[in-house]
Amino acid sequence: MSSGLASAVQFAGSLPGSILLTLGQALVVACVCFDMVRELSVPRSHGRYVANTIFRTLAPPAILVMAFSVLIDAAAGAWSGVSAGMFVLVVVTYRWRTSSDEDNWWKGKGKALGRWLQKRASVSSLTAPAAA
Repeated sequence: MSSGLASAVQFAGSLPGSILLTLGQALVVACVCFDMVRELSVPRSHGRYVANTIFRTLAPPAILVMAFSVLIDAAAGAWSGVSAGMFVLVVVTYRWRTSSDEDNWWKGKGKALGRWLQKRASVSSLTAPAAA
């Protein structure tokens, strides 16, 4: 094991590392719960819209947390944790990538926000022509 992974495993075993991993796992649980609410609610309802928006917002950080958790478990040699973490990682990633036909905040205002940020970034990247 490399020294970087060994220090990451040691940090994960410490109190601050355990707190961070617990908060990350709570984020993953919240993401999965909102996916379940989204799946069980009536199509085109406000509850489904909110649940889908929260799921779409929490899914990328949840995927990163689970990937880091699986890496830590693999470096520590906790193979049952690796298999359980990979299952959750694959399920959340699959649900995030395959259910894109739902209405959520990111389809409307999120796209407008993205266009606004892109326009601001392109304007600031323009430089004045050099004087001759």
